[in-house]
Amino acid sequence: MRIDGQNLTGATPAESGRALETEKSNRSQGVQTGTSATDKTGDRVELSSTLETLSRALSASGSERSSRIQALAAQYQSGNYYPDSASTARSMISEALLAESP
Repeated sequence: MRIDGQNLTGATPAESGRALETEKSNRSQGVQTGTSATDKTGDRVELSSTLETLSRALSASGSERSSRIQALAAQYQSGNYYPDSASTARSMISEALLAESP
């Protein structure tokens, strides 16, 4: 068995040591590593309000999507659902091409 000097995260021992030194330094300087942090210059990063806004937007679109799906299901069950196959194909191809581009 050969050991290349890398830990499970792929970092070398020197890189791991630097990460630990940074973490210790941040603790001694009072820098938080959670959702909100402030450094010596007074810069502040806060993710909680951004994540809360994103969560509300996703839940709002989720309820709209849910009602749209229910309407489509009702149309399908009644035999009145006629999808536009050309439009569906165009959308599928566009999405596939966007997923491949860097």
